Amino acid sequence: MGFADLLDEVGGFGRYQWIHVTLISLPGLLMASQNLLNNFVSGIPAHHCRLPANHSLYNLSLYQVTRLTPRYVEPQWQLLAANSSANVSQLQTEDCADGWTFDRSEFLATTVSEWDLVCSLRPLKQMIQTIYMGGVLTGAIIYGGLSDRFGRRSVLIWSYLQLGVLGCSSALSPSYSTYCIFRFLSGMAVSGVILNGVSLKVEWIPTKARTLVGTLTSFFFTFGQMILAGLAYWLRDWRKLQVVVCAPQFLFFAYSWWYSESARWLVLNRRSEDALKSLHRVARINGKPEMIDKLTLEVLHSHMNKEMESSRSSFTAYDLLRTRGMRRISICLIAVWFSTSFAYYGLAMDLQKFGVSIYLMQIIFGAVDFPAKLFALGMLSYLGRRVSQATCLFLSALIIFANIFVPTDMQTIRTTLACLGKGFTSASFTTVYLYTGELYPTVIRQTGMGFVSTMARVGSMAAPAVLILDEVLPALPSIVYGGAAVLAGCFACFLPETLNVPLPDTIEDVEEKCESDVREEEENTLNTSHHINSPQTNVKGNRV
Repeated sequence: MGFADLLDEVGGFGRYQWIHVTLISLPGLLMASQNLLNNFVSGIPAHHCRLPANHSLYNLSLYQVTRLTPRYVEPQWQLLAANSSANVSQLQTEDCADGWTFDRSEFLATTVSEWDLVCSLRPLKQMIQTIYMGGVLTGAIIYGGLSDRFGRRSVLIWSYLQLGVLGCSSALSPSYSTYCIFRFLSGMAVSGVILNGVSLKVEWIPTKARTLVGTLTSFFFTFGQMILAGLAYWLRDWRKLQVVVCAPQFLFFAYSWWYSESARWLVLNRRSEDALKSLHRVARINGKPEMIDKLTLEVLHSHMNKEMESSRSSFTAYDLLRTRGMRRISICLIAVWFSTSFAYYGLAMDLQKFGVSIYLMQIIFGAVDFPAKLFALGMLSYLGRRVSQATCLFLSALIIFANIFVPTDMQTIRTTLACLGKGFTSASFTTVYLYTGELYPTVIRQTGMGFVSTMARVGSMAAPAVLILDEVLPALPSIVYGGAAVLAGCFACFLPETLNVPLPDTIEDVEEKCESDVREEEENTLNTSHHINSPQTNVKGNRV
């Protein structure tokens, strides 16, 4: 008997779980906005050198002046000819001495137009996203450990407040440097929201409901991508957009006090009385008031006696690699998290390259997640986590490789394949979030989630840098993205299966499961070998 049995006794997946999961999932609508915000906040409008003060002396139209940009040291009048084919590569140019003029038809204002992040300063535009992802990485390390020490609920509540305050403050940034600092701190809060939200959901959900709930709640993130496109199209001003996607965090902060702390975590941290109160509250909301008298401290301890005896007060990242089973799980998950994020953000963070409206492209990229995640749900339910994880990675790699052989002028096909690739990487994200929460034990679940998800942030930071390789060989970025996905798919094959398996509470539970899997594999191998080498019989029953 374990905690899973207690959950069934207090109502299983009842009214409390429905409310609990919904409230924790709602912020997911705006987590996509945070991660993909740079596509719009730092969009690059069409631009040209600002017209010189004396341009009217030449009676030049706006078109004629923009034909003369970039700024040439000497006027190149031949470029104004309708069918000019002059070689401009050898012409001497200079910086725009009068600044830049930005087209306002697609974006009213972005960080690029605000601080002239073009030409030699163009790398600073992508640096904003890299710094933000650095914050997400830092938050995964810090908040993962803190939540195992101070609780999922406390760190989640703080993360909502931090994201609301610092996210809105970033809209008031007077300089590029200030904005980058606010985005870094906002990224830390995003990690706190995502990681603690996942754990707090998983630890209150019965075993059989985890697959369905985990996949369906990921659609909040999918809807969020489409909401971001609508908000960006409506506002078109980076400061207003920044405020609108961050201000709702104050609402989430206000109602997050309703959450109950994970009873699993409370028991394993010697706070059994608080755990009992939480279970009584859940039983009352689920319509099981008779369980309040039946569920006592003695009953609670009898269900979790083994876990309490083997638990310790604190764990570190070292414990993730200390034993054979934990080491195997952690190494495989590092590869899966890195490659999934690496390929995902490589495809999702450069929407302007597709030659389609960036707002439409964002909606398409969001919509493709629906069939991909339903596909993942089917696999997770019937084929298990391991097969689903490996399949999503292998299919995304296959599509990325296929795009290499499509000519650049066939833009529709290339865009379609990119959308499919993004869909499978998104399905891989859905799977790995659920899978990781099921693989790590309660006593170190958040530390584990934080540890392996740091590799996802490393992948998201490295993804834009790989795009530079297309100057060496256009196919090189796709080869790198696809190769990483293939490698991670191979690692996923070595993870233990968790379909319909109760959540582990201690490291010893994980080791027992891994040893059991190894023995089962060895027995299957021996049986297969024995079957192959055993004497065969013909149809008459004679040995041959």
